[in-house]
Amino acid sequence: MSKERHTRDSERVLLEGANWKELRFYQKSEALYQMTFVFCERFLPKHGDRTVDQMVQAARSGKQNIIEGSEDGKTSTEMELKLLNVARSSIHELREDFKDYLLSRRLPLWDKEHPRYAKMRDFTKVHNRLTDYEPYFVRWGDEEMANIGYTLCCQIDVMMNGYLVTLEERFRKEGGMKERMYRVRTGYRVEQDRKMREMEATIKWQEERIRQLEEELRRMRED
Repeated sequence: MSKERHTRDSERVLLEGANWKELRFYQKSEALYQMTFVFCERFLPKHGDRTVDQMVQAARSGKQNIIEGSEDGKTSTEMELKLLNVARSSIHELREDFKDYLLSRRLPLWDKEHPRYAKMRDFTKVHNRLTDYEPYFVRWGDEEMANIGYTLCCQIDVMMNGYLVTLEERFRKEGGMKERMYRVRTGYRVEQDRKMREMEATIKWQEERIRQLEEELRRMRED
C-alpha cells in the first residue's frame, strides 16, 4: 500500500480529536479549578474538613478528564464520551458543594431576582480563561466566589451537554475504532480486488493482441 494511501486510511481510523485548550468549557474548568483551590484556602478550615479535599478533587477531576477525554478521542469516541461524562459528574458534585456552602451559612444563592445576578452571569458568560478571573481571587468574598463558582459549574455543564450530543451523534454514525478499522480494511480489499480485475483484463487483452499478431505474421509467411 502506498504511503499516501496509508496516510489516508490512518486518518479514517485516528480521529482528528478536539484541541482541548481551545474548548471554552475546558478554559472555564481551568479557571474554576484554580478558583476552587483559592476559595477553599481562604474560607474553609485547613484541617479536619473533608469538604476541602472533595471540592478540590472534584474541580481537578472535571478539568483533567476533559483533557484525557479529548486526547483519547483521537482513537476512541467511546472512551472520550465516558471520560467527558466523568468530568461532567465531577462538575455536578462541585456545583452542589458551592450550593451547600451558601445554604449552610445562610448566604443567598443568587437567582434571576438578585440584583447582582445579571452582571455576574454576563461576566462569566463571556470570560473563559483563568487570566480573566485570577485578579479577583483575593478581592471577592465567600458569597461572591461561591455564587460565581456555582454559576461556572452550571455553564460548563450546559456547554458539555451540547458537546456530548455532537459526539454521541458521531459515534452513532461512525461507530468506534473497531468499526472504523473494519471499514478501512474492507475498503482496502475492495480497492485491491478492483486493481486485480483491471490487471487481469489488461493481461487478457495483451494475450489476445499477441495471438492476432502471430496470426498475421503466419499469413504473411504463407503468402
